[in-house]
Amino acid sequence: MSLLRFLGLGNDRKDDSGDTETVRRIAGQLERIEPEKAKYLASFAYVLARLAHADLEIDATETAEMERSVKALASLSDAEAVLVVQIAVSQARHLGGTENYKVTREFRQVSTREQRGALLQCLYAVAAADGTISGVESAEIVAIADELGFTRAEANSLRGAYRDKLAEFQR
Repeated sequence: MSLLRFLGLGNDRKDDSGDTETVRRIAGQLERIEPEKAKYLASFAYVLARLAHADLEIDATETAEMERSVKALASLSDAEAVLVVQIAVSQARHLGGTENYKVTREFRQVSTREQRGALLQCLYAVAAADGTISGVESAEIVAIADELGFTRAEANSLRGAYRDKLAEFQR
C-alpha cells in the first residue's frame, strides 16, 4: 500500500462515483475485503463515530464498543478493527457536518433494512458504553434513525432496552 493511499490522498480504485472521501479512505485500508463490503463497513464505522462524537467527546469505552462492533461485523482482526475505527473517528472529528448526512445516506443505499436495524442497535450500545446516554446522543440517534428510514417509534422501541442508561432517568 502506498503512503499516499494510507493518508487518503491517493486512490487507485475504479468506479468510486457517489462515494464520500471518508468512505473511500476507510475502505482503502481494507484491501483484503471485497470493495462493496469494505464500503458498507466504512460507512457503518463512520456512523458509529458520528454518534460517539455527538457530545464532542469520544471516550475509551465508546471506542472499544465501536471496535467490537466493526470487528464482529466483518470478522476483522483486532488491528484492522482499531484501524477502521481510528480513521472513522478522525474523519468524524474533522469533517462532521454535511459529511455526517452524506455518509449516513450512503450507508442507507448500500445496506438492507435489517442491516440498518443492526446499526441502530450498535448506536445505542456505543452511546451506552460509558454508562450514560446523554440527551445529545439520544437526539443524534433519533436523527440518524430518521436518515436511515426508521420512524421515531421504531427508534424508541430500541431505546427502551437502554432506559437505565438514559441521562434523563438517571437523575
